[in-house]
Amino acid sequence: MPAFAQELKNPSVVIEIIEIPFQDFNKVSRDATIVDLENDHAISWQLTVDNNLVYAHPNGNAVLKFYDKNSEKFVEIGMGSPPDKKFWVAVNTVKEGYVVVQSNLERGWYPATKLIISFTERGGLTVNNGARISVASLNIGSFVIDSYSVHGLEGSTDPPAVNSGSMTVEFLSGDPGQNIWALFPFYITAGLVILIVVLYLTKRRS
Repeated sequence: MPAFAQELKNPSVVIEIIEIPFQDFNKVSRDATIVDLENDHAISWQLTVDNNLVYAHPNGNAVLKFYDKNSEKFVEIGMGSPPDKKFWVAVNTVKEGYVVVQSNLERGWYPATKLIISFTERGGLTVNNGARISVASLNIGSFVIDSYSVHGLEGSTDPPAVNSGSMTVEFLSGDPGQNIWALFPFYITAGLVILIVVLYLTKRRS
């Protein structure tokens, strides 16, 4: 019902939830399957990541990548095993290639909370690791999410990274300009300006 009510206010809102099983993380990056989403997520979007994976050993990783529809750009979020819980954010852009923009070797993410990755075309990319903002307003140009992939192994002979659990990702996107309330402050301002002009002219005539 809350989602339906939100769609009434903004018909462009798209909500998509996926659950990724632990087996999908026990592969290297080159063997990862790129999965198409049911919807494209553009203009303004937010990902909420709930990592409920059970890691198999202290060096295990879980890596989530999501891809731009119109280029080779992608954003990568990496979460290491407890107790270190290392965390990194990397982007692949046309000009710079693959760049790690944030890296914490210890206490980089928090299993009891959810990660929030958000983007707007004007504000750029922002990542909250569950406790604080770790990447703020990073300019990555236009980015339309249409697919994702996951992996967790650095080498094909590595032991499994995770042995149970799953990762849930919620995709929420929309065009703020299609919200019928988005222009409400401008209507108020215009109304106040008109009122002031009318009062001013009335006062002059009197």
